[in-house]
Amino acid sequence: MDFIIALQAIVLGIVEGLTEFLPISSTGHQIIVADLINFAGDGAMAFTIIIQLGAILAVVWEYRLKLIGVAINLTNDRKARSFTFNMVIAFLPAAVCGVAFAGVIHHYLFNPIIVAAALIVGGMVMLWAEKRMHPTAIDEVDNVQWRSALKIGCAQCLALIPGTSRSGATIIGGLVFGLSRKAATEFSFFLAMPTMLGAAVYSAFKYHYVFQVSDIPSLLIGLLISFICAKITLRALLRFISSRTYVGFAWYRITFGVFILLSWQLNWIDWSSSI
Repeated sequence: MDFIIALQAIVLGIVEGLTEFLPISSTGHQIIVADLINFAGDGAMAFTIIIQLGAILAVVWEYRLKLIGVAINLTNDRKARSFTFNMVIAFLPAAVCGVAFAGVIHHYLFNPIIVAAALIVGGMVMLWAEKRMHPTAIDEVDNVQWRSALKIGCAQCLALIPGTSRSGATIIGGLVFGLSRKAATEFSFFLAMPTMLGAAVYSAFKYHYVFQVSDIPSLLIGLLISFICAKITLRALLRFISSRTYVGFAWYRITFGVFILLSWQLNWIDWSSSI
């Protein structure tokens, strides 16, 4: 395996693992970093989506006891059935929209300038959501009702715009719809599993023609690094939100987005090949 390709896989695996569950847009960061390291084309796009499986495995491992309990008690426990139904109903809106508009989104929106704009707008929305009064009606993820799950699923559709952030859309949506910070964050984690798995499978099927047997080592490297970094990030985020808000992430998004736009306007970095 080529050393440069291995290095690109490591870098993108780190970016995916560190950003997937933070409300700062993993896809947006992947697009920007991939452009900077000259990792482009259909194969690159598929690679960045498929290595999300590593982050999914991190969630599965972190919540393995919860998931095993749900699977075992699915037929005889109301909470297990309700949890599963909520995940399905929250997953469907983005799944339908993603399949319907994937081509248009990838063609027109997958570039650093769109990402920068979405980062800034999303950051402003996060500031608004954190400052408004939002009474907490749901403290635990098991107490989420199907109507709230569907609303969060609709909010997740906004994340189809690169730079918006899937976790950001679902977490802030959860806060607006009455979930506690912990419940909204955990619901986002669980919803990531069917959403990211679906995106990875769809991407692998759509772009199967670009992959060769020689690509397997780089994919495995990306998956492994993504898993390790996502596992670390998951635990750190849960500790962080126990005593802090998401305001810091909002300002990071705005600052990063402004920097990208400035670097484009002042020709510090040539983004022209991505526009």
